[in-house]
Amino acid sequence: MSKIKVAVIGCGSISKHRHIPEYAAIPEVELVAFCDIRLERAQAYAGQYGARAYSSYEELLAKEQLDAVSVCTPNALHAPVAIAAANAGVHVLVEKPMATTSDEAEAMIEAARRNNVVLMIGHNQRLMPPHVKAKEILQSGVLGKVLSFRTSFGHPGPEGWSIDGRDSWFFRKADAAMGAMGDLGVHKSDLIRWLLADEVAQVSAFVGTVDKKDTDVDDNAICVLRMRSGAIGSLVASWTYYKGEDNSTVLWCENGVMKIGTHPEDQVIVELTNGTVERYKVGAIATNTEQTSSGVIDAFVSSMLTQTPPSISGEEGLRSLQVILAAFEAQAEGRVISLS
Repeated sequence: MSKIKVAVIGCGSISKHRHIPEYAAIPEVELVAFCDIRLERAQAYAGQYGARAYSSYEELLAKEQLDAVSVCTPNALHAPVAIAAANAGVHVLVEKPMATTSDEAEAMIEAARRNNVVLMIGHNQRLMPPHVKAKEILQSGVLGKVLSFRTSFGHPGPEGWSIDGRDSWFFRKADAAMGAMGDLGVHKSDLIRWLLADEVAQVSAFVGTVDKKDTDVDDNAICVLRMRSGAIGSLVASWTYYKGEDNSTVLWCENGVMKIGTHPEDQVIVELTNGTVERYKVGAIATNTEQTSSGVIDAFVSSMLTQTPPSISGEEGLRSLQVILAAFEAQAEGRVISLS
């Protein structure tokens, strides 16, 4: 069987820490090309993996015989690159947020459908072992209905993560479209939708730039969400958690509370109203400083090998994006936004 030929478009930190090494660890995959606007970055990986380097994704797609691409570019390029790849008949894994507008996301979904290729979104929080365990517990019914929740994702900002530091595209609205909400908030909108098997019905939000200098994107957001089930909760995204990263979720339910990511060792804690306490050590949630396998690359490759729909589809990515876009609309208009 011939190997799956993959190109990585965008050679920044997410490629360095997750996409490239995770593809390289899969025997069925061959990394054949790399692309970055800074050609030397693509050349470094091309040299390491015996591949070819490009500074233009259009040229790469025209010259290479590919099965799949990872789109790891700045947010504003996600849609054009993904659509071009789909139109070239190539399966697409795109980083989150999948696009910068609903129209872009819908065009990506349509391009993948029209060309009969996989479109998967890199929402890795669904695949983190503590979140998988939490979902399993919720589905068991032991906690009953989720009544309220809080979910938070914050760290000191992209300057400590991005390959370009404080000069990163993350801080430029033209490239990023959104700041902490696109970086972290969309992870949590996706996670809460998936954990609760529910959709967000209404959004209210404060979104703004609190402390980061010389940027035109948001560094903090606090959102209030009402789910279709009636559950009410908060979603927080922040680039100013300077004392350290937080990626935690607490669910208050009919029969008790579940705490995820609140304890350094017991990643999932279930405290029932009958006095029972259950603690689960099920593996860590990846952080910028402590990387673990995302699970996303394995899932994407499995989807191609088995010819089955991706576990995190374009439609799912769109719904999670729409929550974040509604938060910006709520901030701009000073009102509650309803989602259809």
